[in-house]
Amino acid sequence: MSEEIPVILIGRKPAMNYVAAVAMQFNSGSTLVLLRARGRAISTAVTTAEIVRRMLPGVEVENISIGTEMVGEPGQERPVSTMEILLVKKA
Repeated sequence: MSEEIPVILIGRKPAMNYVAAVAMQFNSGSTLVLLRARGRAISTAVTTAEIVRRMLPGVEVENISIGTEMVGEPGQERPVSTMEILLVKKA
């Protein structure tokens, strides 16, 4: 049976709000947390991952994936960058 990986969607809030969300997931027993961001929120996701990595012992970045999504109305679509950062808590 596989473990459901909690996903935290990064948006416009301050990075510390997302750090608290990640810490709450790790404290509730999760060993993996996925940060997902698009566009301008990518820098907040990176900041969140770095703060978590430095503050919580045993947390490391396991994988980073980048991509592009097309958003907007049909005929007026535009590309938006995406990033996912997988954090793992080692025992």
